[in-house]
Amino acid sequence: MNTNQDVFSVTGLNVYIRHIFDLDELLQDVWVEGEISGFNRHASGHWYFTLKDKDSQLKAVMWKTSAARQQYIPEHGEKVRAHGRVTVYEARGEYQLYCDAVLPLATVGDLHAQFRQIWDKLEAEGLFSPEIKRPLPPFPRRIGVVTSPTAAAFQDIQNVLRRRWALAEIILSPTPVQGNDAPPQILRALRLVDSLGVDVILLARGGGSMEDLWCFNDERIARAIRETHAPVVTGVGHETDITLVDGAADQRAPTPSAGAEMITPSSDDLRMRLRDLKIRSHEAADSSLEVQRDSLDELKHKLRLVSPVSMLRNQRQRLDEVDSRMRKLAALRISGLRDRLNVEGRALELANPRNLLRRGYALITRAGDGKRISNAVDAGPGTSLHIQLGKGTLTATVKDRTLDDNA
Repeated sequence: MNTNQDVFSVTGLNVYIRHIFDLDELLQDVWVEGEISGFNRHASGHWYFTLKDKDSQLKAVMWKTSAARQQYIPEHGEKVRAHGRVTVYEARGEYQLYCDAVLPLATVGDLHAQFRQIWDKLEAEGLFSPEIKRPLPPFPRRIGVVTSPTAAAFQDIQNVLRRRWALAEIILSPTPVQGNDAPPQILRALRLVDSLGVDVILLARGGGSMEDLWCFNDERIARAIRETHAPVVTGVGHETDITLVDGAADQRAPTPSAGAEMITPSSDDLRMRLRDLKIRSHEAADSSLEVQRDSLDELKHKLRLVSPVSMLRNQRQRLDEVDSRMRKLAALRISGLRDRLNVEGRALELANPRNLLRRGYALITRAGDGKRISNAVDAGPGTSLHIQLGKGTLTATVKDRTLDDNA
């Protein structure tokens, strides 16, 4: 035996077991068929009884508030269908059914038959077709609620709407939601709230027996739902309760509170989405700016390459280079011409007749016409001549001449 294990008290163990029961969704919304045994209407208004079949039995209790709504009071030996939740009565360590509705089994069968007949008729007409369902508005500004103003379901709806989407205006169209007189009033309340221009309508009622919910199986209400301008969501009874209005509605919620959640966005979720979008937009902006910055740098680089200033700077450099080359070429050209001039100058100097005259040569011209005489043929006797010497000029007259045979 391991003595180090946790040791429960009797109460502690019963509490632990009750928590296990309470966490089981099936046990919190269950129908049980059986025979009434030991029925006791206590002075407090509570009902105590046992449900049994041939092999087993289950203790049951219905508190005063639920018992007061019952139109049917069971008797010992009757077969019934009871709805409620199963949990543990800690004081005795017993589990039992806490009922909120009890129906005679014969009545249940009749109601089911009627329900099936009307459902099949409307379904054949296409009234429940998914193709005609309307989408719900993502951000409703005016929400119509059709339910009883005194019901706990309406308080639950208001709490959910205020918590999730306080921006919306809630318009209650009050109506009874139980009894034979309820269907025409539900119909009138539905049409009234639709005429007020709401964005979505929630038709709701809390849990109850099939008899309690029977007014929502009225064919007129189901047809009216398909005629409203605003889409309709139903939250009638518990998840296992199906009515005609659920089939006709654009969407069905398992409970009134779930219906309120279905027609509204969550402000907390929107805040998170906005925060995520803000972060993503900043990241996208930073990324875009970085891309644009790189693109701008690239364009600046390209612009510098084609810029007139850059081109002018390049042309100025090229001009400087051409100028330098031209100066060098000009210097070389001038140097070459100077050398050539010097050479030719020296040659000219050598060919200068004055230099020849200084060396003893003479330049002879006829006095009459100034023709230079280089051949004796050109100056006969008596011809007056000018003789230019290295220094000075002589005038002479030809007395005689001798002709060269080769002249």
